[in-house]
Amino acid sequence: MNSPPILFALDALTGALFLLTAIGVVATRQVLASLQLFILQSALLTLSAILLGLAEDSVHLFAVAAITIATKTLLIPWLLRRTVNAEVYRTREIERVLNIPSSLLITAVLIVLAYVVASPLLNAVGVPFAQINLPLGIAAMFLGAFTIAVRREAVPQLLGLLAVENGVFFAGVAIVPNLPVIAELAAAVDVPVVALVVGMLTRRIHARLGTTAVGQLASLREE
Repeated sequence: MNSPPILFALDALTGALFLLTAIGVVATRQVLASLQLFILQSALLTLSAILLGLAEDSVHLFAVAAITIATKTLLIPWLLRRTVNAEVYRTREIERVLNIPSSLLITAVLIVLAYVVASPLLNAVGVPFAQINLPLGIAAMFLGAFTIAVRREAVPQLLGLLAVENGVFFAGVAIVPNLPVIAELAAAVDVPVVALVVGMLTRRIHARLGTTAVGQLASLREE
């Protein structure tokens, strides 16, 4: 079916903001800011699913939007705030492997690489909205994986993993708009469980060691 041009324009704007949140997660210095950017990114994922649901007249996409807003913007942040020591969110600066300028340079390279990877796939898919969502979703996946690699704090690494999943779904809702809701329901159950487990482990580690820096755990030795 032919979709109104306004929906394409709104989805393009949503996609641009979605990518900016992924870049922000890479560049931010604070755990709380990373969490807030993840919440915003998840809200933009929800908005994209709603726009595509209107364009494709897909009930599945509206269900995906409802599940995403419930789990990723409400449930997961609530779980992390409940299970992770408040002091973690007051950390002034996250430990990282690379400084911010170097990270942003690599981020630019990864975004270009995402468009290179998406180019042959777009010809095969042939879905109009995929022209927007597929390259941006792949870019968000790359940036989420890069976040995991350069961060040394447990919670930001978890948020990087969740950002990877957001990228997967941002691309997926455009490629397969009638994806069975059961797939999103499975993720909606698994992801909060992972967040809860990581949050509890982070809280226990911080209580014992006074830090959540993953790199420092490697220096521990059994007596």
